[in-house]
Amino acid sequence: MRIIKTKNYDDMSRKAANIFFSQIVSKPDSVIGLATGSSVLGLYAELIESYRRGDLDFSRIRSVNLDEYVGLDGKSDQSYRYYMDNNLFDHVNIKKENTGVPDGLASDIQAECRRYDSLIESLGGTDLQLLGLGHNGHIGFNEPSVSYSVGTYLVSLTESSLTANSRFFGPGEHQPTQALTMGLGSIFRSKRILLMISGSNKAEVARKLFEGKIHTDVPACFLLLHPDATVMLDRAANGE
Repeated sequence: MRIIKTKNYDDMSRKAANIFFSQIVSKPDSVIGLATGSSVLGLYAELIESYRRGDLDFSRIRSVNLDEYVGLDGKSDQSYRYYMDNNLFDHVNIKKENTGVPDGLASDIQAECRRYDSLIESLGGTDLQLLGLGHNGHIGFNEPSVSYSVGTYLVSLTESSLTANSRFFGPGEHQPTQALTMGLGSIFRSKRILLMISGSNKAEVARKLFEGKIHTDVPACFLLLHPDATVMLDRAANGE
């Protein structure tokens, strides 16, 4: 595991964007795995700016997202499809048909999981997978557990994740308690992984990650086993 400590959130976003820039320029038809959350917003803003300057071309890029809430339409402003459209896809020249997000409204959840796994398989996995770190150490929505799914599956969110994400839902808005998430097996098939960690509220879980031990209660620790994983964190997340 490679660890990159950055000065602050903006510095982390720029350095993360450099990794994506290099990937897209060197392989214009890359398959990139994408994440949602506050830690990656600065990265997406940097990529949009690079596109507007004419430095990046997304026309041949394929993408797959980690997860989606069950019960939300892609047009709901709390869905991860909406998040991706609003924060990246609508601002670059990526083809929407080349962007994959699990269908949270699928009538047959198991069939949707198989469909998403088949999509990832048909793409040959991701060339570069972006991850954020949950307050309880989850990646995607792979919550702390004694066992993990290889492929896409339905997960019931822990109280910790529900509490952490409640700030995104207004008074009276329904907050989903389940999600479809890419399994650890699919994540680990990526040739390269970039984990971004930001904020002092992530310092404790980041410390566990850097102990060099596999904690089943901190799913991100499994990244220690990946041959090409980079962890990038700002000063606050590093406990400074």
